[in-house]
Amino acid sequence: MNVATLVGIANVGLWVCITVLAIYTLRHYFFTLNRLFGKHRQPFVDILEADWPSLVVFVPAHNESRVVRDSLDALLTCDYPEDRLKIVPIDDRSTDDTRTILVEYAENYPGRVIPFLRDGGTPGKAAALADAMEMHTDEIFLVFDADYIPGTRLLKQLVAPFFDPEVGAVMGRVVPLNVGLSLLTRLLDLERAGGYQVDQQARMNLRLVPQYGGTVGGVRRVALENVGGWRTDSLAEDTDLTVRLVIAGWDVVYQNRSECYEEVPETWESRIRQIKRWAKGHNQALRRYVGALIRNRSDLPLGQVIDGVLLLGVFVVPLVLLMGWFCTIILFYAGYPPQWGRLTILAISSFNTVGNFAAFFQVAAASRLDGSRERIRMLPFLFLGFLVSTVSVGRASLSRASWLRGRPVQWQKTERHREARVPRGKA
Repeated sequence: MNVATLVGIANVGLWVCITVLAIYTLRHYFFTLNRLFGKHRQPFVDILEADWPSLVVFVPAHNESRVVRDSLDALLTCDYPEDRLKIVPIDDRSTDDTRTILVEYAENYPGRVIPFLRDGGTPGKAAALADAMEMHTDEIFLVFDADYIPGTRLLKQLVAPFFDPEVGAVMGRVVPLNVGLSLLTRLLDLERAGGYQVDQQARMNLRLVPQYGGTVGGVRRVALENVGGWRTDSLAEDTDLTVRLVIAGWDVVYQNRSECYEEVPETWESRIRQIKRWAKGHNQALRRYVGALIRNRSDLPLGQVIDGVLLLGVFVVPLVLLMGWFCTIILFYAGYPPQWGRLTILAISSFNTVGNFAAFFQVAAASRLDGSRERIRMLPFLFLGFLVSTVSVGRASLSRASWLRGRPVQWQKTERHREARVPRGKA
């Protein structure tokens, strides 16, 4: 390949990268303006009295002895009719004391806590959920990670949207409970605020595609069966299910006031593993469903199709960003003077398009909406999280595991650090 050809490819590649980054930047700005000045849509959250349907709460657990007690204790105090609620913690071949703890709760709360003890089958969260759900025919299934602490009213708030027969899945808001432990946990608190208070709620307001996040959410059993159940070969079973539900015509609802408390990663190593897992899972879903979304554009609202495609592509954006800067370097060393207009767009877009990891204006808007403006002082430090996310997601996107079909999956859980029991006031 001669220099002229290389320069031509780099020039075209740079324009493509800038276009993609600009689209995602405009998307973030659009969502932020909607949250600040648009109409807040939360139609189900104030339903307090109803004929509540039968409900099963699943808590997948693999080596979760440090945190699972707090989750079960909180679920047992939730305000939901006891005769219509079953709590099903799932032990999938744990090697710590998780199984012993679940059996203990089953003995102390017979008929209310019904553990599913799994010793074989396909490994992974999705496979464990699929096996456990086969044992139940209730109307609504909720799923919580083992470190999540629900508030007293959360179950009713998450079930309420299912009174609309077109709703297939629902998602609540995730709030970190270990915020003050380190710079990383504070940065993740900012990310969660921007991602849920602004990004998710804006998509709910605009009737686009709020994402069922796999935790603090639920699915209608009939809808789950309608789309073929859980895919056990997916690294991101929540994104996979979200897109399949949308393609099948089901609505996904986000409940911003339905808060649940989680333990975010406390070490950078754990955070990097989490980001890479998300990136690989999203990229698998992108390969599987982007074509189906586009082909169904006549059956779905155009806004949902566009938003669904952009949602699937968020973890490819860091790779596009790195390619854009690589093309810029090639052009520079080939003797072409910098085109400051393009460089300015690339630089501005770069910092606002990596999923929800570094959107300054989204985090600032979320802090204002939450009434916690002191968090804005942390905004300059988001640059550190931006760099880590960009490199980690870029590496994951280049991995063959992001795109392979039918690749076996293992439990992909975040390392837990909690040593003491969470005070009940936290729930």
